[in-house]
Amino acid sequence: MKQNIHPKYYDKAEVRCICGAKFIVGSTSPEMEVEICSQCHPFFTGQEKLVDTAGRVQKFQQKLAKSAQLKTKKQIQKPGVDSQKTKVLKKTKQSSKPAQKHSDKK
Repeated sequence: MKQNIHPKYYDKAEVRCICGAKFIVGSTSPEMEVEICSQCHPFFTGQEKLVDTAGRVQKFQQKLAKSAQLKTKKQIQKPGVDSQKTKVLKKTKQSSKPAQKHSDKK
């Protein structure tokens, strides 16, 4: 191996979680802080818990509420507008059809 290019390796690096758990691992950093670990993660504990990093849950809930508002606005639209559009579309489709010729062969 080349000399002086590898980072220093710490056999007893301490990892601290925000829940208070501490454990020792091998790492290139002497100390680490994590937001979630096996002691508090819902998968390992079996308890349902929202893991919200940087307000992602709030952002999703805001988008969901906004889309629900848009759906209700579309449902409240004037009923005559849609029926007029469909009438116009039907007229244009009918006028664009070529006349059919019947040929009777005996």
